[in-house]
Amino acid sequence: ANLAGYTIILGLTVVEFFWAMSNIGWSALISDIYPEKKRNEVQGRLASVGGLGRLLGIWIGGQLYDGMGGKYEGWGFESGILFFVAAAIMIIAMLPVLLLPEGGAGSKTFRDYDCGSVCRAESFRFYLIFLAAMTFINFGRNCVATIQSQYLFLESGFAVNSQTLSHIVNTESAAIVLLGLFSGRIGRRMGNGRAVCTGALFSVFYLVIFIFSDQLYLIFVASFLRGTGDVIILAASYAMASVLIPPESRGSWFGYFNATLFLSWGVAGTFIAGPVVDAMEMLGYASAAAYRMAYVAALFMTLTGLVIQVVLVFILLPKAGIRKVEA
Repeated sequence: ANLAGYTIILGLTVVEFFWAMSNIGWSALISDIYPEKKRNEVQGRLASVGGLGRLLGIWIGGQLYDGMGGKYEGWGFESGILFFVAAAIMIIAMLPVLLLPEGGAGSKTFRDYDCGSVCRAESFRFYLIFLAAMTFINFGRNCVATIQSQYLFLESGFAVNSQTLSHIVNTESAAIVLLGLFSGRIGRRMGNGRAVCTGALFSVFYLVIFIFSDQLYLIFVASFLRGTGDVIILAASYAMASVLIPPESRGSWFGYFNATLFLSWGVAGTFIAGPVVDAMEMLGYASAAAYRMAYVAALFMTLTGLVIQVVLVFILLPKAGIRKVEA
């Protein structure tokens, strides 16, 4: 059993290694292919397609988990069919990417703004501030993702069953699908920087509901708000990063940007949300209250990132004359 567990961990580590490489690749590739005004829209549509894939993936996973009802629960994991199907889908999804055109700093690329000497001297500083904002926002809103199922399953909490939990998750996916189609319009109307702030506000509302609500229907509302915030932040923050990053630095700088998102589930859950729950239970708090304190910690982190983003978008960038990011 231990050997099988470590084999799964090793296999997923290899998958994540190459997955991280692909995330940097497509981020830079979209910047090379599309002008700044199109990137938010393209990213939103990709998120919408991803939401559909998530809905379909949850359904396929549920069917394979028990062999479409003909096997025992957990058969999909023990037989490995869940992993083989996922690997086959990823291989198929890779094939169309081979047909995409290549760009890069050495080719004809889109220059998003005339940076000027002052702007170029401060661009890295602005990018670091943006990374700090996104680190707090992403770590805050995503650190509780790893404990959310356990919280909703609690007998002293909402005591949901597996079917209800799937409906809650699918509500979030539905929001991603729907809002992904309109995220480009949102970015064009209010600007990418302001859109990131708006998405963070939706995440704040989601966390507040989880902290104070004891009604299950409000959890569905919060799940929809979480999905809405996710897709707006994903599309707008990517578009904002693509403007701040000069073409010759897209590979490494997008790597830092993607790290703020893709480390925000496992790392933040392991070192923030999980320890908060454990510490509160050791202090004698009831389980439901301990889980809610993790959401309080997530709320403070998200609000911190929102404040940093507001200062950057409404004070620092306009003062330096960089308004294209907001256009």
